[in-house]
Amino acid sequence: MNNKMKFSCIQLDMKLRDVEYNYSQALRLIKETVENDKSDTLVLPETWSTGYYPKEDLGDYCEKDGERVKKTFSALAKELNVNIVAGSIANEKNGGIFNTAFVFNRKGEVVAEYDKTHLFTPMDEHKYFNFGKNLVTFELDGHKCGIVICYDIRFCELIRSLALRGIEMLFMVSQWPLARANHIVTLTRARAIENQMFVVCCNSCGKTPEAVFGGHSQIVDPWGESLALADDKETVITAECDFGIIKDIRNSINVFNDRKPDIYEL
Repeated sequence: MNNKMKFSCIQLDMKLRDVEYNYSQALRLIKETVENDKSDTLVLPETWSTGYYPKEDLGDYCEKDGERVKKTFSALAKELNVNIVAGSIANEKNGGIFNTAFVFNRKGEVVAEYDKTHLFTPMDEHKYFNFGKNLVTFELDGHKCGIVICYDIRFCELIRSLALRGIEMLFMVSQWPLARANHIVTLTRARAIENQMFVVCCNSCGKTPEAVFGGHSQIVDPWGESLALADDKETVITAECDFGIIKDIRNSINVFNDRKPDIYEL
């Protein structure tokens, strides 16, 4: 197990419905980042392959059980010897369409599939996507991780549930609007502080008819300190995370030991 790992967020300005462009851009930036930054783990945003998000014709842009993303990123992770948190895609499976995130380890194995639990009803996600029903944890280089998608980050009980399963790192992939960029920065730091873990947030940027997206991808340590923070343009941020600090932080302020779950009503 390596206690120190480099994480990179690929903050994409994707084109709505232009799957080929978005795939090409994501692959190019991942390869460049591995070469330049020697990253251990690369992270893409939410619905990066389609942009956010085709509605009435959503079915035309879905992958069938993640077929293309699995084939592409399994091979790429193995070739580059890196972990890839391949954002999320519109994914057709089990008779419905889900917003599904995929994670690949250095061997190219799919170590996690997560369907977005909290669909953003103000933008009608619930009319086009099915709700996910399961939390997901997984290991990357010996460290236990969890993943959520965008709106999920507002539900502290979901993140605490993952923390209670022992994760050290939370990944959040998103299409968060510029109008509420301060929220994504604050919520990311809050989830890191209250759960004493690293949080890697990879957001999108750019503009579609739906919204202007805000960037501000961020890598946060368990003290809530920002190790890297993007602006609102297409960019890559990278930071090294030292997992060795988590034990001391949790011992010095032992919130998990001092919880009183018998009086909480959630």
